[in-house]
Amino acid sequence: MKRFLCLLLSLLLVFPGMAVAQEEGLDVENNARVFYEIFVGSFSDSNGDGIGDLRGIINRMDYLNDGNPTSGKSLGVEGIWLTPVFSSPSYHKYDVTDYCAVDPAFGTLEDLQELIALCHERDVKLILDLPLNHTSIDHPWFWNFRNAHLLHNPENIYYDLYVWQTSEDPLPAGRRFTKLPGQDLLYESNFSDNMPELNFDNPLVRQRVLDVARFWLEQGVDGFRFDAAKYPYFGEHAKNVEFWNWYMAELKQISPHLYTVAEVWDGDGIIYRYLSAFNCFHFSTAQADGLIAETAKSGDVNKYTLATQRYLESIHTGNPEAMNIPFIANHDTDRASGYLTVASGLMQMAASLYLLTPGSPFLYYGEEIGLRGSRGGANTDANRRLAMLWGDGDTVRDPAGSTYDKQTPYSVKDLDAMPGSVLNHYRRLLQIRRENPEIARGTYTALSFPDTKAGGFLCEWNGSVVGVFHNTTGRTAILDLSRVTDRVFTSLTFLGAGEASLENGILTLDGQTTAVLK
Repeated sequence: MKRFLCLLLSLLLVFPGMAVAQEEGLDVENNARVFYEIFVGSFSDSNGDGIGDLRGIINRMDYLNDGNPTSGKSLGVEGIWLTPVFSSPSYHKYDVTDYCAVDPAFGTLEDLQELIALCHERDVKLILDLPLNHTSIDHPWFWNFRNAHLLHNPENIYYDLYVWQTSEDPLPAGRRFTKLPGQDLLYESNFSDNMPELNFDNPLVRQRVLDVARFWLEQGVDGFRFDAAKYPYFGEHAKNVEFWNWYMAELKQISPHLYTVAEVWDGDGIIYRYLSAFNCFHFSTAQADGLIAETAKSGDVNKYTLATQRYLESIHTGNPEAMNIPFIANHDTDRASGYLTVASGLMQMAASLYLLTPGSPFLYYGEEIGLRGSRGGANTDANRRLAMLWGDGDTVRDPAGSTYDKQTPYSVKDLDAMPGSVLNHYRRLLQIRRENPEIARGTYTALSFPDTKAGGFLCEWNGSVVGVFHNTTGRTAILDLSRVTDRVFTSLTFLGAGEASLENGILTLDGQTTAVLK
């Protein structure tokens, strides 16, 4: 049945008048949501086989978002990013064998549809991770490509579906090719011998990847995270941007306001080039040497807010609708709690810095409980994708090949009962963000406090102004707000290691503490 649907979708592309009318999607302001990345196989196991699955996520929806914004019991995320759920021979599923099928290890298409419906009931958006630039060598497309070359049949539609050359051709600089056994044919394989690269100069490839996205949008998903977005054309950013602009224009005809975010793992200068097509993760904020970690470790908040303002100004120059997408870790990086420990308060400080920021922050599953994991000497990404610790008998296990001892003392069950736990810090942060939509959606103005590392910013939206102030140091800071703004604040909310007070425009802010003023 699913293959019939894929064929039907191809026909809809040829005869667009047949397409099903789409409802209007969310506006840009309402896409400024906190997303939660779930590495599906490591999150929650519903059937006892040790592998996380879609039913496990359904069972944990009350933990993620219980549908009651004022309950304070759920984490309160507003979006979910699922790492690939498609049929694949690997544990990570980034080498796809069937883009229109849910991998049986994760469940069924009906399970995914049920999860989508549950998310939408609770105003949670769900996006799928879509690795398009390569497939698995076990994908039928690659089998047909290989057979077309075995038969020396260039008329076959699969003959140029992948990027290939012969042994006589000079190897392009920086690119990796793998020889196909028994043939004088090398296929491009920049990520792995098992992941051949599709040929995006071939109109059939473009048609196929468009069919795939249309299929999942018709199932009700709200958008996509595009994996390795700077690699359809290796090292050729202009051609990549051309492809993605074309692709996004086609997708917006299907779903005008779909949510998309792309992995362009590079510096800001390269990221800016891709913003005409979609939002991009802000990689300068992430990892141990990123701006968030640097600031959380007694860094200068004034430097952080100024950098954020400059980034926002830069991305809006290229695309007025572009959003800031900060994060500190994901499935491809070492976990943040290894270098920002919970016991030191650094993890909580980092969370306050990036979750109380305009745009659409992404947090990685387990971050909220201080889950650890690093590539380490074993040099395996499986160590960054370890099983979530629920503490209630969940049978999910670490992925194959992992070697890391999590050494995390507490589970969700443990932390849930501790009012001052890192989990409850995250819950409170997301609640404050929901209660103050100015933070996510407003016009950002960095404030400069020259005599202290403490600092903050203002966000104005719909005529209302909120101020957010952080003190990342170990000493109390006294901020005279009248020196940086003529706004008069009448309400104060604070969280972190200490306390805060506001009197006659003077904000007193303890170390490792954040204040939100309105």
